[in-house]
Amino acid sequence: MPELPEVETTRRGIEPHVLGQRIESLLLRRPDLRWPIPDHLVRTLPGREIEAVRRRAKYLLIDTEPGSMLIHLGMSGSLRVLTPGFGAGKHDHYDLALGSGQVLRYNDPRRFGCLLWQAADETHELLAALGPEPLGDTFDGDYLYSLSRGRSAPVKAFLMDQSVVVGVGNIYVAEALFEAGIRPTRAAGKVSRAAYGAVAMAIRRILAYAITRGGTTLRDFLKPDGEPGYFEQELSVYGRAEEPCRVCGKPIKQVVQSNRSSFYCPSCQK
Repeated sequence: MPELPEVETTRRGIEPHVLGQRIESLLLRRPDLRWPIPDHLVRTLPGREIEAVRRRAKYLLIDTEPGSMLIHLGMSGSLRVLTPGFGAGKHDHYDLALGSGQVLRYNDPRRFGCLLWQAADETHELLAALGPEPLGDTFDGDYLYSLSRGRSAPVKAFLMDQSVVVGVGNIYVAEALFEAGIRPTRAAGKVSRAAYGAVAMAIRRILAYAITRGGTTLRDFLKPDGEPGYFEQELSVYGRAEEPCRVCGKPIKQVVQSNRSSFYCPSCQK
């Protein structure tokens, strides 16, 4: 599933091609993805200028004067900017035609993504209860420490709670907890203020680096195969069960938490 860095990479990839462009039309090849696509969009969007391309958590928002297209990539979705003449494939579900003559096309084999609408000066219900951005000014160790008091859930589950902080997926939690020296199974309420400071710094550093790596490996969004490239990951623990820890050499352990795999070093993480 595309995580925050992949979504931010997509945002940065399409922004130069769509910002300031007039929308000529919206072509829907199906009426729904994960949820029904509001049918009024084919009438609301034509003639509108794209004023901004934003990201909130793992959602993309394409802003126009009356409101924003709210896009989620789901498990397999991607956006591509194409020049005219490329025929649509089986999994190309909608096209946003631009005044430049280019097309912003959404492809999603598994159809778990979404295209919804957020009216101007409103907050969509999917965004209403989200926590702070991990790269924003309000996210730090003190925030995590105060919110975690009395919580018995594992610290990994706490950090993946989107009401606590957005966009920190399974890979990034594993890597941040390794960098901070904390086992994913430790109770959130038992982690110290100093340790949460280390976790917050690790999350910020790893996500920022992942976004940078996404930028360096991004394919050309003007080509028909120009899906946003998943950044090259230089992982310390995630997906490395039984391989030697890059720090101490002990085998990386794998456990299952909430039906998802967790990876950690039993020596480096306490």
